[in-house]
This record gives sequence, C-alpha cells and structure tokens, in this order.
Amino acid sequence: MRKNVNATANTPSATAHGPAYPMERSCPYRMPDGYQALREGRPLTRVTLYDGRGAWLVTGNAEGRALLPDPRLSADTSHPSFPCLMQEMADQQVPQLPLIGVDDPLHARQRRLLASGFGIRRIAAQRPHIERAAAELTDAMLAAGNRAELVGAYTLPLASEATFTLLGVPPERRPELAGLAKRMLTLSGEGNTGQAEQTYHQLLTRLEELLASRHLTPGEGVIDDLIAHHQPLGDADIGDLAMMCMVLITGGNDTTAVTLATSLHALLEHPDQLDRLRSDPALVPGAVEELMRLTSVTDALLRVATADIDVAGHTIRAGDGVIFSTMLMNRDPDTWEAPDTLDVHRKAGRHVAFGYGIHQCVGQNLARVEMEIALTTLLHRIPTLHLDPDHQVRSVTPHAQLGGVAELPVRW
Repeated sequence: MRKNVNATANTPSATAHGPAYPMERSCPYRMPDGYQALREGRPLTRVTLYDGRGAWLVTGNAEGRALLPDPRLSADTSHPSFPCLMQEMADQQVPQLPLIGVDDPLHARQRRLLASGFGIRRIAAQRPHIERAAAELTDAMLAAGNRAELVGAYTLPLASEATFTLLGVPPERRPELAGLAKRMLTLSGEGNTGQAEQTYHQLLTRLEELLASRHLTPGEGVIDDLIAHHQPLGDADIGDLAMMCMVLITGGNDTTAVTLATSLHALLEHPDQLDRLRSDPALVPGAVEELMRLTSVTDALLRVATADIDVAGHTIRAGDGVIFSTMLMNRDPDTWEAPDTLDVHRKAGRHVAFGYGIHQCVGQNLARVEMEIALTTLLHRIPTLHLDPDHQVRSVTPHAQLGGVAELPVRW
C-alpha cells in the first residue's frame, strides 16, 4: 500500500530542499547508501542539486510510469530551468541532442526515421552476425589463456560490432569512432569539460565525413536509411544526422557494454543464480530483464515541468526540475517483492531501465538481443568463469547519470 500524503504536502517544510543528489554507488550494481532513505519517502521526494537548487526525485514505479509520458514534462535541454546534475553538464556548450533532448513533434519526426532500422525484424536479421561475433571474441579469450578483462575483451567490442553493423559503418572507420565515443564519455565523467567538448566535435566531424561519403557511395544500414529520408542532402542535414548517429553510437556501444558487464558482475557474485541460467538456458531472456532492472546503469532521467502537475499529494510547479531515478523505480517494494534480490525467475517486465513513454530507448530491441547472445555464449563456452581474486572490479568514473562496471577481471 502507498503511504497517504496529507494535503499540506506543499508547505515550506515539505518542499524544502532534501539530500544532495546525485549519490555515488559504492558497488556497481547495488543502490548508493543514501537511496534507502529516498526509497522510504517514495513515490516523490525533494533533493538538492550541486548548485543548491531543489528538484523533485521520482522514486515510485507506478507514479514514474504515469509521469514519464506526461506532455507537461519536457526533455528540452535548452529550457532555462532544465535541471543539471553536475557543474560539468552545465558548462558543456553542446546543442540539443536528437532523440533524448527534444520534445514532440520534433522528437516524433526523428524517431520515425529510425522505426524500421531498429524494428524487431531488422534486429532479428542481425542475430546470426552477433552470434558469430560473440563466438569469435570468446575464441580469442580462450586462446589467450585463462584470464581476461571482460569489458575490453568481450562486452565493449561485442556491443560496438552490433551497433556499427546495424548502422552500416565500414569496418575501417569503426576503431576511431569507437575510441572517440569512449573518450568523450570518460572525459565527461572525469569533469574534463574542455577536452570532452573537443572530443565531441572530433567525433561529430568524423561522422559528418562518413555521411558525406555514404551520400556519394550508398551502402546498407541505418545511416543509409537516414540519408535516403533527406534528399537533397544539405550541410545542415549532414550536421543533424551526425548528431543523431553520435547518440546512437554512444548509447549502443558504451551503455550496452557497461550494462552487460555489470550484469555479469552481479551473476558472478550470485553463483546460485548463475547455475540456474547454465542449467536452463530458456531462462536467459527473462533473466536479461531482471538484470537490467537490478543494475539500472542509466539511473537519472531528467525533465522540467512546463505546467503544474498534481501527483501523490504534491504539486510539481511549472519550472520545477524533475528527476526519475530508474534504480529506485526499479526497486520499488510496492511493485516487486524483495526488490534488492537478484532472481532470474522474476517477471521483471515493468522495469524502466530503457526509460518509458515517448523517449523510451530506441535501441532496446538490439540491446536485448545482444544481452541474450552474450550471456548464453559466455556461460556455455566458459562454464568455470569466475571473478579474478587477484584484481578488483573497477566501477565507471563517477558520473551523474551512469553507473556500473568499467573493468571486469575474470578467470576460468
């Protein structure tokens, strides 16, 4: 049952700024220490951002799923009251990003361009290629000895291969693009704003060059679909499409790779759950949903209210920043029993690891297939896989919206 909230919820004491947010994870897949208190205040609570401003933090699953599609909440990062979680985000001179930083009707137009490219049928056709890539990466690890660092040797190259193949990026261009995307995210997490922006522009330039080249020599891939929808293709179109490709690459490569590595870390620390997957591969698709629920690698979804919204006894005022914690929503005890427990038998379909509503991740079909294939291949081919006792698991550089595993040393 939900806690009753009385009608005085918007008194000054109730709306006073709460604890500092975001909070750093002490474990790649467990909640930060301060999250338990935030969860107890669900479904909505106040937090304080780095600059002293207050914002609403949505922690309840049902309330979050009702609010995320609400058109009175904007994802427009150019809004003067849009919340920033760290100084580096505020300092970055980056224009609105396609798909994730815009609202309808522009968002709907951008998403329609990708509908067929990321549809179930197109992704299903990629499955044999992803299976071959997973097998080849596993072969290479086994040939190299009895230990590996899984992010560098398996999860990131697999995610990159799947993303670049679907987009249609030529093999010779992939290493540079992957390196720039990784460097940009790493520098952003470390607070190196100037270098991150420089890398961002380098990546954008390389993508613009690729699009101009493919316009003259078409291929097969999502890139070619985008070009086909923009004829004649002008310089402004190339710039816009390059930004869209950058969003797809960073989300498809690094976010998927980190989610997969963090899921493997959780499984390796829960050998009973790992044994269940090994003994019954049919559990893997459901386990993927449970692992994404538990790890919630992309934790904070940011919005700003453009009108007053009444929810759970509170009023979100126009201009208020609103943050959706996917980790807290995915661990709502009013939705899941024992939400902090990994259970590969759980029906976890109501999780919001991919977001919810119109901004739900466009690449979720691809991510699910990658996760299923990666787990099945690795657990079948290396049944003695375990964490390397001589090396520590390293988390990603503390980042306002991204958590999880950066390096995963294993042995067999």
